[in-house]
Amino acid sequence: MNTEKILNEIGEIYSPLSKACQREFIASSKVSMFKRGEIVVRQGQFSKKAYLIVEGCSRAYYLKDGKDISDWFTFENQFMAPIVSFFSEKPSPHYVEFIEDSTVLEFSKDTMDKLKNKHHDFERFISMVVTETMLGLCERLYTIQFNKAVERYNHLLSIYPYITNRIPLTHIASYLGITLETLSRIRNLKTQI
Repeated sequence: MNTEKILNEIGEIYSPLSKACQREFIASSKVSMFKRGEIVVRQGQFSKKAYLIVEGCSRAYYLKDGKDISDWFTFENQFMAPIVSFFSEKPSPHYVEFIEDSTVLEFSKDTMDKLKNKHHDFERFISMVVTETMLGLCERLYTIQFNKAVERYNHLLSIYPYITNRIPLTHIASYLGITLETLSRIRNLKTQI
């Protein structure tokens, strides 16, 4: 795996990283592979690990009254971390699971903090990643509160047109805050048009 090429691509998305910063990031990270269905963080656990998805996808989800509720998904060139635990001293309210066999660049909060303190370009890079994550979560909250189910589904497809080929429909329905039956009706209406 060409980690330098991956970091250059990621830099184009968020903010460029200097060669020196890239070398240190690569030296302080490790390439990990996870199997489909592998859970790397459970609700109530502490975790200071983050994952840059190179290939594959993951999701964060809650269990509420025995129901599995997807909170967000990540795909190639995106980051997954148990946000609450990663950035605070609190246990994760989420589970983090890989939905497909995945290859990731795994790094710790300590690595992130050291690189931020040493390299301003990494500080800017992480700031862009966190900002994008916050904006995405705000947009999702707005969509859940104010849009009808079909609008939520269409919005999700506008962001991730391939999502139904990669994520089980039960996870998509829970993410949209609708039942699987409602999602099936929406999908059937779209195929009839």
